[in-house]
Amino acid sequence: MKIYKAMLFDLDDTLLNRDQAVDQLFSIISEQCYENVTPLAKKHMLQRFKEHDVIGYGNGDKERVLKPFFDEFPPKYPLPNNNDIQGFWDHHFPRCFSINQNMIDAINNIKKQVKVGIITNGSTQRQNAKINNTNLNEFFETIIISEEVGFSKPDKRIFEIALNKLSVPPEDVLFVGDHIEKDIGGCQNAGIDGIWFNPHQIQNNTEIKPYAEVYSFDRLLNYI
Repeated sequence: MKIYKAMLFDLDDTLLNRDQAVDQLFSIISEQCYENVTPLAKKHMLQRFKEHDVIGYGNGDKERVLKPFFDEFPPKYPLPNNNDIQGFWDHHFPRCFSINQNMIDAINNIKKQVKVGIITNGSTQRQNAKINNTNLNEFFETIIISEEVGFSKPDKRIFEIALNKLSVPPEDVLFVGDHIEKDIGGCQNAGIDGIWFNPHQIQNNTEIKPYAEVYSFDRLLNYI
C-alpha cells in the first residue's frame, strides 16, 4: 500500500455532523418561539425547517434563508434583539455542534503517523466558531477556511495552500470529505487522492471516482 505523509479533512458532514446541529438549532427555536405544539406538528415543522436550510445551504444570509420558515409558522414569541435571525443563527448554531468520540480516537491515531489538517468552505467567523466550540483546533496542524484564503473547494488552489502549509507534495496526501464533487473532485484537481466519507451510503451518480470510500472514521486507519 502507498505510504502517505498527511491527511486532510472536510469539516461539515465529515468531522462534524451538521444534520444533528440543525436538529439542535430547531429545538432551541421551538423552545423559545413556540408553545403547546403537538409532537406531530413539531415533526412537520422540523421537516420544513430542514427543507429551508437545505435550499439555503451555503448562503450566508440566514435572514433570507429562514424568514420563509417563520412566515409559514409565525412564532408566538419573537427571537431576541428585535427578531434578529442572523444574530440568533451566528450565536447559537456553532454551539449546536458536538464531536463524536470515535472520530476523535481515530484522529488521534492518525496523528501519530501523519500530519493532519482541515480544509472547509464557509465564513471565517462561523467556521472558526464551530471549530473552537468543539475544540477541534487542538487536533489539527493547519486549518484552511475558504473566506479567509479567497478560494473555495473544488478550486485546486485551496488544496495547494494546505499542501504548502504542511510542506508535503500532493502525491503524499489523502483528503477525506463527504461531497463527491467539491471534496473528491476538488482534491483530484490538485493531484490528491480522495477518500469519500459516505456514512449514508449515497449512490455516486457522477463520473468522479474516489480513491476509496468509507462509511466510518475507524476505516481511515487502513489507508495510513
